[in-house]
Amino acid sequence: MKSLDIHKSEYLKQFENQTYGRNLFRTQEEERLDAPNEECGIFGMYSDNDLDTFSLSQFGLFALQHRGQEACGISVLKNGKISNMKDEGLVLDVYKEIPDPETFMGNSAIGHTRYTTAGDKKKYNFQPFFAKNEYDQIILSIAHNGNLTNARELKTELEAEGVVFRATSDSEVILRLIQKNLDLGLRGAIKATMERIEGAYSVVGMTRNKFFAFRDFNGIRPLVLGAINENSYVVASESVALDAVGAQYVRDILPGEIIYTNENEPGKLNSYMVNEEKGKQRICSFEYIYFARPDSTLENINVYEIREKSGEKIWEQAPVEADIVIGVPDSGVPAAIGFSKASGIPFRPVLIKNRYIGRSFIVPTQEMRERVVNLKLNPIISEIKGKRVVIIDDSIVRGTTSKRLVKILKEAGVKEIHFRSVSPPIIAPCYLGIDTPSKDDLISANMSTEELRDYLGVDSLEFLSTENLKIILGSSNHCFGCFTEEYPVAKGEEIELFN
Repeated sequence: MKSLDIHKSEYLKQFENQTYGRNLFRTQEEERLDAPNEECGIFGMYSDNDLDTFSLSQFGLFALQHRGQEACGISVLKNGKISNMKDEGLVLDVYKEIPDPETFMGNSAIGHTRYTTAGDKKKYNFQPFFAKNEYDQIILSIAHNGNLTNARELKTELEAEGVVFRATSDSEVILRLIQKNLDLGLRGAIKATMERIEGAYSVVGMTRNKFFAFRDFNGIRPLVLGAINENSYVVASESVALDAVGAQYVRDILPGEIIYTNENEPGKLNSYMVNEEKGKQRICSFEYIYFARPDSTLENINVYEIREKSGEKIWEQAPVEADIVIGVPDSGVPAAIGFSKASGIPFRPVLIKNRYIGRSFIVPTQEMRERVVNLKLNPIISEIKGKRVVIIDDSIVRGTTSKRLVKILKEAGVKEIHFRSVSPPIIAPCYLGIDTPSKDDLISANMSTEELRDYLGVDSLEFLSTENLKIILGSSNHCFGCFTEEYPVAKGEEIELFN
């Protein structure tokens, strides 16, 4: 058997050239129903010299493709003019539609890859959002990751002042507030905006002569800073986007911090803390469990290491006798390797991926949609038939995907199935930038562990405890709202953002 270190190396290397797929057992339809979904990834870069922003922004957004697959967009600053392109589809597909790449080569760029949380899936909600002047020139463009909890109230207020909204996304509220306050200067406009908006937000943006980024006072959604050289900077949702463009990780943007450039000091990046006392670190714990790519580092914590430790910890918490350990690709594999290390039970990568399959097939019946899963992942029956198997997955949301996985293993002749989830039971939806089902649809909010074990048809079932998750993360300074129903900020109105 290969050593576990070799498995780790092979596992991480594959994502350099292909997109990261969290749980490949989920069909595209189920990604919305049976998984928490991150709404987007953001990317931005600035230099005092011209760069190949077309290629570099493409590389950065491709590295963030796992954070959103519905749409992609970029804004590029070239010779004081902002150009914008956005469309439905994956990053590489959208970039192929750009007729003249030279138009998108300048000294600054921001980009966005989208998954819907607030607002519908129409093209007017694709990002980056931009504002124009009376001469139909773009003067401000932003890309946002997160969710505002007071967007409806602010939208109503702005509309009463005569502001016209073009979209149905909370991100446009941020854009219009900055635009409204630009007479205060860029830093003043962002500060005034941050003092009004509530919820979770990481934002990158540009004007016709400045670049900026800022993060909410709890730092719920991630945002990292890197440098290509002393005059060229990169900001992104995850550090893997820095790696993709050859930038060195510098640090994470602090909660409540604005970073920005000044046209009078080209190449210099400035920092401003809006409110030192208000800033706290409450980054989403689910970033480490599920959302982030495993080769990312967030808040100086390596994601892969956290996932491997979660497998070690759940072995300590709930040991079991078994013959092999398997992880659900891609997100369950590091935890399975950790479980194997701690237990001595061999890890076997027996769920084989078809690397050439597209994102989805257009199939009219549920029976055929079920078959799509077997095209994505197929078990090596000889490795598991008659064996006692521990299956490691990142989470259980509605339970439908987990139940199908159990069915596939039983049909392959597995003797015993011991299911381990390396997240605590998800009992509450998220209001801070993650698209989760309602509480009525969260199976752990409506079943005990024993009831869920019977529903799945497994021999044993265990979830990583919230306390053990805190031990792994080394801190309680994270958002654990989906596990505890206690959030860093008030959740706001439980209604659709905009009618």
